[in-house]
Amino acid sequence: MAIKIEMLRCFCAVAKAGNLSDAAARLGRTQSAVSMSLKQLEANLGSPLFESERKNRLTALGEQVFQLGEKQLKHFDSSISAMELLAQAPQGVLRVSAVPSVAALAFPPLVRHLTANHPGLKIELRDADSPSVIEALVQGWADIGIASTHHVLNGIETLPLSTDNYGLVLSETHPLAQSKTPLAIEDIFGAPFLRNALCDQIETQAFRDHLGQTDVTVHNTQSLLAMVLQGDWVTVLPQSVLGLAPSGLAFRPIRNLPDVRQVFLYTRDQSSHPKATQDARQKLTDLLNGNPVG
Repeated sequence: MAIKIEMLRCFCAVAKAGNLSDAAARLGRTQSAVSMSLKQLEANLGSPLFESERKNRLTALGEQVFQLGEKQLKHFDSSISAMELLAQAPQGVLRVSAVPSVAALAFPPLVRHLTANHPGLKIELRDADSPSVIEALVQGWADIGIASTHHVLNGIETLPLSTDNYGLVLSETHPLAQSKTPLAIEDIFGAPFLRNALCDQIETQAFRDHLGQTDVTVHNTQSLLAMVLQGDWVTVLPQSVLGLAPSGLAFRPIRNLPDVRQVFLYTRDQSSHPKATQDARQKLTDLLNGNPVG
Protein backbone atom coordinates (compact mmCIF):
# COMPACT_ATOMS: atom_id res chain seq x y z
CA MET A 1 0.00 0.00 0.00
CA ALA A 2 1.35 3.45 -0.94
CA ILE A 3 1.69 6.20 1.65
CA LYS A 4 -1.40 8.41 1.51
CA ILE A 5 -1.80 12.01 2.59
CA GLU A 6 -4.30 11.02 5.31
CA MET A 7 -1.69 8.72 6.90
CA LEU A 8 0.64 11.70 7.21
CA ARG A 9 -2.19 13.87 8.54
CA CYS A 10 -3.02 11.35 11.27
CA PHE A 11 0.63 10.87 12.19
CA CYS A 12 1.34 14.61 12.43
CA ALA A 13 -1.79 15.16 14.50
CA VAL A 14 -0.74 12.46 16.98
CA ALA A 15 2.85 13.75 17.06
CA LYS A 16 1.61 17.24 17.96
CA ALA A 17 -1.03 16.08 20.46
CA GLY A 18 1.12 13.43 22.13
CA ASN A 19 -1.77 10.94 22.31
CA LEU A 20 -4.39 9.27 20.14
CA SER A 21 -7.43 10.65 21.93
CA ASP A 22 -6.73 14.36 21.41
CA ALA A 23 -5.48 13.79 17.87
CA ALA A 24 -8.64 11.88 16.93
CA ALA A 25 -10.82 14.64 18.38
CA ARG A 26 -8.99 17.30 16.36
CA LEU A 27 -9.29 15.24 13.18
CA GLY A 28 -12.94 14.34 13.76
CA ARG A 29 -12.12 10.62 13.52
CA THR A 30 -12.25 7.66 15.87
CA GLN A 31 -9.17 6.59 17.81
CA SER A 32 -9.21 3.20 16.10
CA ALA A 33 -9.20 4.83 12.65
CA VAL A 34 -6.27 7.06 13.59
CA SER A 35 -4.40 4.12 15.11
CA MET A 36 -4.95 2.08 11.94
CA SER A 37 -3.56 4.92 9.79
CA LEU A 38 -0.46 5.07 11.98
CA LYS A 39 0.09 1.33 11.69
CA GLN A 40 -0.25 1.53 7.90
CA LEU A 41 2.30 4.35 7.74
CA GLU A 42 4.78 2.48 9.94
CA ALA A 43 4.25 -0.68 7.88
CA ASN A 44 5.08 1.26 4.70
CA LEU A 45 8.22 2.70 6.28
CA GLY A 46 9.24 -0.53 7.97
CA SER A 47 10.13 1.17 11.26
CA PRO A 48 8.27 2.55 14.29
CA LEU A 49 7.62 6.28 14.50
CA PHE A 50 6.89 6.39 18.25
CA GLU A 51 9.00 4.99 21.05
CA SER A 52 6.02 3.47 22.88
CA GLU A 53 2.32 2.76 22.57
CA ARG A 54 1.62 5.97 24.53
CA LYS A 55 2.53 7.94 21.39
CA ASN A 56 4.12 10.74 23.44
CA ARG A 57 7.68 10.42 22.15
CA LEU A 58 8.93 10.19 18.57
CA THR A 59 11.74 7.96 17.40
CA ALA A 60 14.62 9.51 15.44
CA LEU A 61 12.84 8.47 12.23
CA GLY A 62 9.58 9.86 13.59
CA GLU A 63 11.17 13.28 14.14
CA GLN A 64 12.33 13.42 10.52
CA VAL A 65 9.04 12.11 9.11
CA PHE A 66 7.16 14.68 11.21
CA GLN A 67 9.19 17.57 9.77
CA LEU A 68 8.74 16.33 6.20
CA GLY A 69 5.10 15.45 6.76
CA GLU A 70 4.23 18.90 8.13
CA LYS A 71 5.81 20.49 5.08
CA GLN A 72 3.93 18.22 2.68
CA LEU A 73 0.61 18.76 4.45
CA LYS A 74 1.07 22.51 4.28
CA HIS A 75 1.84 22.26 0.58
CA PHE A 76 -1.12 19.94 -0.05
CA ASP A 77 -3.61 22.06 1.90
CA SER A 78 -2.37 25.21 0.20
CA SER A 79 -2.82 23.59 -3.21
CA ILE A 80 -6.36 22.48 -2.38
CA SER A 81 -7.26 25.97 -1.15
CA ALA A 82 -5.83 27.42 -4.36
CA MET A 83 -7.90 25.05 -6.49
CA GLU A 84 -11.06 25.93 -4.60
CA LEU A 85 -10.34 29.63 -4.91
CA LEU A 86 -9.75 29.30 -8.66
CA ALA A 87 -13.08 27.52 -9.03
CA GLN A 88 -14.82 30.41 -7.29
CA ALA A 89 -12.99 33.15 -9.20
CA PRO A 90 -14.11 33.42 -12.83
CA GLN A 91 -12.00 36.58 -13.24
CA GLY A 92 -8.89 34.78 -11.97
CA VAL A 93 -6.64 34.97 -8.91
CA LEU A 94 -3.49 37.02 -8.42
CA ARG A 95 -1.09 36.08 -5.62
CA VAL A 96 1.68 38.42 -4.51
CA SER A 97 4.35 37.62 -1.91
CA ALA A 98 6.82 40.27 -0.75
CA VAL A 99 9.36 40.97 1.97
CA PRO A 100 7.71 42.96 4.81
CA SER A 101 9.55 46.23 4.21
CA VAL A 102 8.21 46.35 0.65
CA ALA A 103 4.80 44.83 1.40
CA ALA A 104 3.91 47.55 3.90
CA LEU A 105 4.61 50.28 1.35
CA ALA A 106 3.41 48.65 -1.87
CA PHE A 107 0.38 46.52 -0.96
CA PRO A 108 -2.12 49.33 -0.19
CA PRO A 109 -1.68 51.26 -3.49
CA LEU A 110 -1.41 47.98 -5.42
CA VAL A 111 -4.75 46.72 -4.09
CA ARG A 112 -6.46 50.05 -4.78
CA HIS A 113 -5.21 49.94 -8.37
CA LEU A 114 -6.16 46.30 -9.01
CA THR A 115 -9.62 46.47 -7.49
CA ALA A 116 -10.39 49.60 -9.52
CA ASN A 117 -9.09 48.20 -12.81
CA HIS A 118 -9.90 44.50 -12.52
CA PRO A 119 -13.36 44.04 -10.93
CA GLY A 120 -13.95 40.51 -9.67
CA LEU A 121 -10.26 39.64 -9.49
CA LYS A 122 -9.37 37.65 -6.37
CA ILE A 123 -6.19 38.93 -4.72
CA GLU A 124 -4.01 37.11 -2.17
CA LEU A 125 -1.19 39.00 -0.42
CA ARG A 126 1.50 37.55 1.83
CA ASP A 127 4.53 39.09 3.48
CA ALA A 128 7.45 36.73 4.11
CA ASP A 129 11.22 36.64 4.22
CA SER A 130 13.15 36.32 0.95
CA PRO A 131 13.63 32.50 1.05
CA SER A 132 9.89 32.03 1.61
CA VAL A 133 9.07 34.41 -1.28
CA ILE A 134 11.33 32.40 -3.60
CA GLU A 135 9.81 29.12 -2.43
CA ALA A 136 6.31 30.48 -3.07
CA LEU A 137 7.31 31.35 -6.64
CA VAL A 138 9.01 28.02 -7.33
CA GLN A 139 6.10 26.02 -5.91
CA GLY A 140 3.55 28.06 -7.86
CA TRP A 141 1.99 29.62 -4.74
CA ALA A 142 2.75 33.15 -5.99
CA ASP A 143 2.43 34.86 -9.38
CA ILE A 144 4.57 37.83 -8.32
CA GLY A 145 7.30 37.96 -5.71
CA ILE A 146 9.47 40.72 -4.28
CA ALA A 147 12.64 39.58 -2.52
CA SER A 148 16.01 40.85 -1.38
CA THR A 149 18.00 38.05 -3.01
CA HIS A 150 18.74 37.40 -6.67
CA HIS A 151 17.93 34.05 -8.29
CA VAL A 152 17.61 32.80 -11.85
CA LEU A 153 14.40 30.75 -11.88
CA ASN A 154 12.96 28.71 -14.73
CA GLY A 155 9.72 30.20 -16.07
CA ILE A 156 10.07 33.31 -13.93
CA GLU A 157 11.24 36.74 -15.08
CA THR A 158 13.55 38.63 -12.73
CA LEU A 159 13.79 42.43 -12.70
CA PRO A 160 16.05 44.51 -10.41
CA LEU A 161 13.90 47.18 -8.82
CA SER A 162 15.79 49.36 -6.38
CA THR A 163 18.74 49.63 -4.03
CA ASP A 164 18.62 50.64 -0.41
CA ASN A 165 21.43 51.69 1.92
CA TYR A 166 22.06 49.72 5.10
CA GLY A 167 22.50 51.69 8.28
CA LEU A 168 22.06 51.66 12.02
CA VAL A 169 18.48 51.63 13.30
CA LEU A 170 18.07 52.66 16.93
CA SER A 171 15.96 54.63 19.35
CA GLU A 172 16.13 58.40 19.04
CA THR A 173 17.16 58.44 22.72
CA HIS A 174 20.08 56.04 22.28
CA PRO A 175 23.54 57.64 22.81
CA LEU A 176 24.63 56.65 19.29
CA ALA A 177 21.68 58.55 17.86
CA GLN A 178 22.92 61.68 19.61
CA SER A 179 26.56 61.28 18.55
CA LYS A 180 27.84 64.04 16.27
CA THR A 181 30.69 61.96 14.77
CA PRO A 182 30.22 59.53 11.84
CA LEU A 183 29.60 55.98 13.02
CA ALA A 184 31.78 52.99 12.13
CA ILE A 185 31.17 49.25 12.33
CA GLU A 186 33.19 49.09 15.53
CA ASP A 187 30.91 51.68 17.17
CA ILE A 188 27.67 49.86 16.49
CA PHE A 189 28.85 46.55 17.90
CA GLY A 190 29.97 48.30 21.05
CA ALA A 191 26.26 48.52 21.93
CA PRO A 192 23.97 45.50 22.55
CA PHE A 193 23.22 44.36 19.00
CA LEU A 194 20.22 42.47 17.60
CA ARG A 195 20.92 40.32 14.57
CA ASN A 196 18.24 39.91 11.88
CA ALA A 197 17.97 37.95 8.63
CA LEU A 198 18.96 40.90 6.44
CA CYS A 199 22.26 41.22 8.31
CA ASP A 200 23.30 37.91 6.72
CA GLN A 201 23.21 39.52 3.27
CA ILE A 202 25.93 42.02 4.19
CA GLU A 203 29.30 40.97 2.76
CA THR A 204 31.72 43.47 4.34
CA GLN A 205 34.13 41.24 6.26
CA ALA A 206 34.57 43.50 9.27
CA PHE A 207 30.81 43.50 9.77
CA ARG A 208 30.58 39.71 9.37
CA ASP A 209 33.37 39.18 11.90
CA HIS A 210 31.47 41.14 14.54
CA LEU A 211 28.12 39.62 13.53
CA GLY A 212 29.39 36.12 14.31
CA GLN A 213 29.78 37.13 17.95
CA THR A 214 26.18 38.35 18.30
CA ASP A 215 24.07 36.33 20.74
CA VAL A 216 20.52 37.48 20.00
CA THR A 217 18.69 37.07 16.67
CA VAL A 218 15.18 38.41 16.01
CA HIS A 219 13.44 37.12 12.87
CA ASN A 220 10.16 39.05 12.99
CA THR A 221 10.58 42.63 11.77
CA GLN A 222 7.85 44.12 13.97
CA SER A 223 9.28 42.45 17.08
CA LEU A 224 12.76 43.63 16.13
CA LEU A 225 11.65 47.25 15.77
CA ALA A 226 9.66 47.08 19.01
CA MET A 227 12.76 45.90 20.88
CA VAL A 228 15.00 48.55 19.33
CA LEU A 229 12.45 51.20 20.29
CA GLN A 230 13.02 50.28 23.95
CA GLY A 231 16.46 51.92 23.71
CA ASP A 232 18.52 48.97 24.97
CA TRP A 233 19.51 47.56 21.58
CA VAL A 234 20.52 48.58 18.07
CA THR A 235 20.34 46.76 14.73
CA VAL A 236 21.28 47.22 11.07
CA LEU A 237 18.58 47.37 8.41
CA PRO A 238 17.91 48.94 5.00
CA GLN A 239 16.69 52.50 5.36
CA SER A 240 13.31 51.76 3.77
CA VAL A 241 12.40 49.48 6.68
CA LEU A 242 11.81 52.63 8.71
CA GLY A 243 8.61 52.95 6.69
CA LEU A 244 7.32 50.15 8.92
CA ALA A 245 8.64 51.67 12.10
CA PRO A 246 6.76 53.48 14.83
CA SER A 247 7.85 57.02 15.66
CA GLY A 248 10.83 57.26 17.94
CA LEU A 249 13.35 55.39 15.79
CA ALA A 250 16.31 56.88 13.95
CA PHE A 251 18.51 55.80 11.02
CA ARG A 252 22.22 56.59 10.88
CA PRO A 253 24.68 55.77 8.07
CA ILE A 254 27.75 53.65 8.84
CA ARG A 255 30.80 55.13 7.13
CA ASN A 256 32.71 51.84 6.52
CA LEU A 257 29.67 49.77 5.50
CA PRO A 258 29.25 50.20 1.71
CA ASP A 259 26.75 47.34 1.23
CA VAL A 260 23.31 48.06 -0.19
CA ARG A 261 20.19 45.92 -0.19
CA GLN A 262 18.86 45.30 -3.69
CA VAL A 263 15.21 44.44 -4.24
CA PHE A 264 14.15 42.18 -7.12
CA LEU A 265 10.74 41.70 -8.72
CA TYR A 266 9.87 38.18 -9.87
CA THR A 267 6.98 37.44 -12.23
CA ARG A 268 5.81 33.98 -13.30
CA ASP A 269 5.40 33.45 -17.05
CA GLN A 270 2.13 31.56 -16.47
CA SER A 271 -0.70 32.88 -14.28
CA SER A 272 -4.47 32.54 -14.12
CA HIS A 273 -4.90 36.20 -15.07
CA PRO A 274 -2.01 37.34 -17.33
CA LYS A 275 -3.40 40.84 -17.88
CA ALA A 276 -3.75 41.56 -14.16
CA THR A 277 -0.32 40.06 -13.50
CA GLN A 278 1.36 42.35 -16.01
CA ASP A 279 -0.64 45.32 -14.74
CA ALA A 280 0.44 44.57 -11.16
CA ARG A 281 4.03 44.14 -12.31
CA GLN A 282 4.02 47.58 -13.92
CA LYS A 283 2.37 49.16 -10.89
CA LEU A 284 4.96 47.67 -8.52
CA THR A 285 7.77 48.78 -10.82
CA ASP A 286 6.44 52.35 -10.75
CA LEU A 287 5.95 52.29 -6.99
CA LEU A 288 9.35 50.92 -6.11
CA ASN A 289 11.29 52.94 -8.65
CA GLY A 290 9.75 56.14 -7.33
CA ASN A 291 7.85 56.89 -10.53
CA PRO A 292 4.45 58.63 -10.45
CA VAL A 293 1.86 56.03 -9.53
CA GLY A 294 -1.42 57.92 -9.82
